[in-house]
Parts: sequence; C-alpha cells; structure tokens
Amino acid sequence: MIETQDLSKQFHDFMAVDGVNLSVQSGQILALLGQNGAGKTTTVRMLTALLHPSRGWARVAGYDVVRNGHDVRASVGVLTEQHGLYMRMTAVEYLDFFGQVYSLAPSARKARSENLLEYFGLAEAAKRRIGEYSKGMRQKLALARAMIHDPGVLLLDEPTSAMDPESARLVRDEIARLKSSSRTIVICSHNLTEVEALADKIAIIYRGRILVQGTLDELKRSVLGAPEYEIRFAGAWNAGGLELPKGVEKLAETPTSLKVRVEAPQASNPQILKLLSGAPVMAFQEETRTLEQVYLKVMAEAKGREYVQ
Repeated sequence: MIETQDLSKQFHDFMAVDGVNLSVQSGQILALLGQNGAGKTTTVRMLTALLHPSRGWARVAGYDVVRNGHDVRASVGVLTEQHGLYMRMTAVEYLDFFGQVYSLAPSARKARSENLLEYFGLAEAAKRRIGEYSKGMRQKLALARAMIHDPGVLLLDEPTSAMDPESARLVRDEIARLKSSSRTIVICSHNLTEVEALADKIAIIYRGRILVQGTLDELKRSVLGAPEYEIRFAGAWNAGGLELPKGVEKLAETPTSLKVRVEAPQASNPQILKLLSGAPVMAFQEETRTLEQVYLKVMAEAKGREYVQ
C-alpha cells in the first residue's frame, strides 16, 4: 500500500528528508518516530501528494505521488495535528461538507456520515455544534472526516497530542479498530507507549534519514542485543558450578538470583530449566525492554556519531 525508494525533499540548502525507503503492506500500522523537525511531517506530505519529492519516488495505494497526485489524495485520509474543525458547524454538516469535497453523491454522504458517527459513538451529538465537543469527541470527529471517503490509507499526525488520558485511550481504541486487512495506517507520534500498543512496524527518523526500522521485537534484538532473563530462587542456592548451555552468558549472580543473556531462548531456556530441576526456582522471567530504551539508544548513537565527525 505504501512504497518509497530514496524519497527525499530539499528546501533550498536544507535537506528535510534524505533517502527514505519504506514498504508498508495492507493491514499494517507503521509508526514514524523522531524529534520535532526530523522529517516526519514532510514525509507524510509527500505521501499525500501535497509536496513533490526532490529525489526518489513513492507509491501510495498503487499510485505514483507525482504522476497520479489526484488519485493519491482520493485514496488517503489524513489527520493533521491541527485538524481545523469548523466549530460553528454540526457534525452532520461538517461530514456532509467533506463528502462533497470528495465528490460523494448525496445518498452516499448521508449513509457514510451516519455510519461513521455511529461507529465513533457520536450519533447522539451529531446535531450539536462542534465547538461544544470535548477534545476526545473532536479528535474522533476528525478521524471520521478522514474516513468519509473510505480510504485505503490513513495518515495520522500526533493523533492523541495534548489529550487527557481518557480521551487518548478512546482514540487509540478507535485506531486499533480501524486497522483491517484492506487498510494501512501510518502514525507520527512522540507517545512511545501508544506506538508499542498499536504499531506493527516502527521507523525511527533523524535529520531526514531513517536510522532503523522493523517490528518492535526486531528493533529490540538489533539495538539492545539478545534478551536477558532473571532467575530468582526461594532461598540461597549456589549456581557457581552450573554449566550453562552454549549461547547463554552469565551476567550477574547473587545467593538468591541469577541473571543471564540468552541468544536463542526457544532452544536454551528449556535446557536452563532442566539444569535447575533441583533448585528452588521461584521465578524465571525476561527482563522488560521497552521501545523507549530502543529509541533513546538509537538517538544517542546517532548524536554520538555526529559529535565524533
């Protein structure tokens, strides 16, 4: 649904996006992470055919963003960080207006608006002015607007920015529901917990370049190394004479615990447990490794390379 090769955008002497390569399949959610000014929004604007690349190419829903800009814009739904709701309109009027923008017939506009308002839990407030809506309701209405023409691709820029936790949870739930086998979603976000919960693939961008990309598990492995496990014992137990399997490295040991790094957990963990069959094992658990740890390490290494240069 989304494919880019060497996608780049230069403004005068400033390279905003530099050589971005992406491939996002139908039914996947891709999260773009990075600092403000890293190139996330510029990338999204090229994917919506609002900006032409300076170099490289992109295809969205099968359409080239330069040659088929109209088809691209008809195939995507966009939620910007500042979504520009018309506060004096009712939700019904607002969705009908954008249905007209997308050249939907009156009957189709009415049916789509009613279905979306029901889907997002806004049907009872459909005839109230948008200015009376809460932040969560406004964000859900903006999502409904992005969906009015039933696009195959959704591009969401900071979908829960500046929202209270309850409203943000509602919007996250809606994004998860919108994911389907025929729809691809791209999210730009600073909320790493949100990304962990939603994204199938993650790309970290810095100064216009993608530093790493992959699934969360792939990034944890490539950036943080092999997983680590802590084994806790109910009482003192001497693990000093324990001969660990190949690919298992002892990291730390106390009288009541053992910490190891395991290259191939599926193969080695059963062997470790077998070796500990006579020990008073109370817990055998993987050390928690988060997207935040991945992100901070990737960014620190990128900045460190700049400093060395």
